[in-house]
Amino acid sequence: MKLFSKGLSLGIVALLSLSLAAGCGTTAAPKTGASDTSPIKVGGNLELSGGTAMFGQAAQNAINLAFAQQNAKGGVLGRQLTLIAADNKSDAGESTAAVTKLVTQDKVMAVIGSMTSSVTLAAIPVVTDNKIPMISPSGTNSKLTVDPATGAVRPWIFRACFIDPFQGQVGANFSLNTLKAKTAAVIIDQKSDYSKGLAESFVTNFKKGNGTITGTEQYVGGSDKDFRSILTNIKAENPDMVWLPGYYQEVGLIVQQARQLGMNMPFMGGDGWDDPQLFNIGGAAALNNTYYVDHVATDDPALATFVSDYKTKFNSVPNAMAALGYDAANMLIQAITTANSTDPEKVRTALENMVGFKGVSGDITIDPKTHNPQKSAVIISNKDGKPVFVTRVAPQ
Repeated sequence: MKLFSKGLSLGIVALLSLSLAAGCGTTAAPKTGASDTSPIKVGGNLELSGGTAMFGQAAQNAINLAFAQQNAKGGVLGRQLTLIAADNKSDAGESTAAVTKLVTQDKVMAVIGSMTSSVTLAAIPVVTDNKIPMISPSGTNSKLTVDPATGAVRPWIFRACFIDPFQGQVGANFSLNTLKAKTAAVIIDQKSDYSKGLAESFVTNFKKGNGTITGTEQYVGGSDKDFRSILTNIKAENPDMVWLPGYYQEVGLIVQQARQLGMNMPFMGGDGWDDPQLFNIGGAAALNNTYYVDHVATDDPALATFVSDYKTKFNSVPNAMAALGYDAANMLIQAITTANSTDPEKVRTALENMVGFKGVSGDITIDPKTHNPQKSAVIISNKDGKPVFVTRVAPQ
């Protein structure tokens, strides 16, 4: 009887061991070795609806284009890339929820997005806590990659674009040296980290060049439609130009209403202006004598292949947001290739040490201390309903 009990006990232990092993097998992380042929799942935290939907839709197209091109070559590590896109509705709260689902339910190995700074900032705690790399194609606020409270780089956050301090400096110098402005008024979207950061940079650099800020007005992006009150205040100040760091949907209305009030001075802003809808909203005539800082000029010969491929697939001309989405996707592809793995930590390390990546928006070398690329900017002029390249400005 004693021997029987011992044998029974050993048998039970063996069965329990097999059962536990089987249970562990059902919850193990997906394989990332050479034998794994499952798709590589990448999350897209994108503005597919809401106020900046045109940005997210353009980026989604471009990411899908980049993945399709790579998949046609055999994919990465012998695996196909797939984008799981989540609509953050151009809203910070929705961004947090979207990325939480992508990371915890869809089990993506990286996230591309978001396109705007405030919406991207909302997703940072989620990817940081879960140790998933995130690349923002066009989020320009400095706080995205460096924690302002500590000065430390955010280890899991990267971007494909230049940052607001550089963009604001470019805008201020162009206003002073080319537009010959000695005075400027500033209009800020008080809900937007992007707008506030870009305004601060412009003001600092404009004053540094001995320019004078005549006044600052604010509006609420996403809700305000009538801007005549703040424009009347600015008109009374009679500045040489107006710095307007907002997004195209409000910018078009603001410039249109300014012209109706007889304000004919130049208006200038940042990359948030870049969308064909700007002319539909504001009108081609009103937008003459306006300028903005951007990442690319779509008539640049260096973009010819990308523009042609995008037009063939989507029957539309790509904007800068599409170019940056395309670059972010290809940055991730290169990082996976360099790491020879889809392990998030190894991919993060490859992104942090990326040097000389050839993007359609320019060469990208990531600064390990800030996770920001050093890139040039371009100045675009709006003329008769078309964006026209003016000049390129190298990073300083």
